[in-house]
Amino acid sequence: MSDGWDDSAAAWIADMGEDGDFGRAHVLDAPMLARIRGRGFRRALDVGCGEGRFCRRLRDLGIAIVGIDPTDALLRQARIRDPEGVYLPGRAEALPFADGAFDLVVSYLTLIDIPDIRTAIPEMARVLAPGGSLLVANLTSFASAGGWSGEADGVRRFSLDRYLDERADWAEWRGIRVRNWHRPLSLTMGLLLDQGLVLRHFDEPVPQGGDPATVARYRRVPWFMVMEWEKLDGRAVVLKED
Repeated sequence: MSDGWDDSAAAWIADMGEDGDFGRAHVLDAPMLARIRGRGFRRALDVGCGEGRFCRRLRDLGIAIVGIDPTDALLRQARIRDPEGVYLPGRAEALPFADGAFDLVVSYLTLIDIPDIRTAIPEMARVLAPGGSLLVANLTSFASAGGWSGEADGVRRFSLDRYLDERADWAEWRGIRVRNWHRPLSLTMGLLLDQGLVLRHFDEPVPQGGDPATVARYRRVPWFMVMEWEKLDGRAVVLKED
């Protein structure tokens, strides 16, 4: 079944531009880069790199970056904008790299696009070197479980439903139509903990600048989260209940 990315690639490229959409430019870029800048990371993997916008941010910091994505049209655009970059076709569920190949793995708003995170998260942990960091930005599970609607009193409110049900829904905006996955936060956190990763940072960042009306809407609902997980050693530790 199509996930919509092949048909939406052109609209996505146009919508992102070089600075990204509101969420990236005014909410996520600053806290994501703050977790990277000055940390001495040398080799990074961007899982679901799209058109390569965040890869270029990391290359500007002097980090050797590899981007991987399953959508050919997005990879072509990444190579056009960054001819010296390394952009490879592939999926998060089967990363074509050796164990411990990267000291930084980035998942920037890609967990919502990955059908099988039960395989993808262990793969991200596998290619992460001991002492390395997995840096994740994602929609909060509150945001992915609901949507805005108008009420009889004329006030738009955010309605939350079926929070505990893992499911895929179609998301549509500005000519883009793709399948996004909602999962309760406990599922994602449990999968990360099962890999023996240690949570070092968690945040729900607020907008910095931008259109005041958009800022106000983003502050009404916990929209994004940023997490950094550390791999303490080279083994994937599977935790089992007694």
